[in-house]
Amino acid sequence: MSERKPYKSDLSDEQWALVEPVITAWKAAHPSVSGHQGRYEMREIVNALLYQGRTGCQWDLLPHDLPPRGAVMYYFTNWRDDGTDQTVHDLLRRQVREMSRRKADPSLVVIDAQSVHAAAGVPAESTGRDAAKRVPGRKRGLAVDVLGLVIAVMVLAASVHDNTAGIALLDKVAADTDTVEKALVDQGFKNAVVAHGVQVGIEAEIAERNPAQRGFVPILKRWVVERAYRILMLHRRLVPDYEHLPRSSESRVYWAMAAVIPRRLTGATAAAWRST
Repeated sequence: MSERKPYKSDLSDEQWALVEPVITAWKAAHPSVSGHQGRYEMREIVNALLYQGRTGCQWDLLPHDLPPRGAVMYYFTNWRDDGTDQTVHDLLRRQVREMSRRKADPSLVVIDAQSVHAAAGVPAESTGRDAAKRVPGRKRGLAVDVLGLVIAVMVLAASVHDNTAGIALLDKVAADTDTVEKALVDQGFKNAVVAHGVQVGIEAEIAERNPAQRGFVPILKRWVVERAYRILMLHRRLVPDYEHLPRSSESRVYWAMAAVIPRRLTGATAAAWRST
């Protein structure tokens, strides 16, 4: 790594060692036509992505001591398009589960959807207005395990009904894992999601709130997905949706979790919101 003052979002040596094998293998499989190895270290490219995710800065405002916009965007888009972002994330996620003495992939997921504002300049054709929550922007759907680790993410227009988001999430969970047997879903999801779960081999159960309870009462097991959303909100690139493509928004979720999980694996303390 080039000599510079570190940022709090940087990966430590121990944390980089968890990510490096995937990135190095990708680099080896994608040699330059000229045989040039590139001017920038892969670790610095990843650090730049994590810095941008944490601070929410624009591409043109990346610090001068990190690789420039063109280089970082090149790797971001390539890793987004070929799924390397999810590969890095899933490798880390499985290590956390195994460290917790669980199988690499879960048998149960918790599904929910969150509507977030879209920033100015985000294409109108990929956004909409959530009539119920009065939010113009996009709908971010998550499927998480009982530890709150992301199993699947889908980003759609906020105008899309929760059922559509739930069905898309079930499809992605079924496509990415063959271990999930059950999904707990919010009351906002309807019978269409339950019926679709049967088609993909996942039992979808609507977790209903006890009507006798008053005030805020966490629903057993479902609170982990709410915690996952709160963790993502520490990454300012995700607070409003800045990305032109929904797939880029999904990639930002994977990179946000790729910043969080290595800290769990190495016992490091996460930087607080007010300190960054």
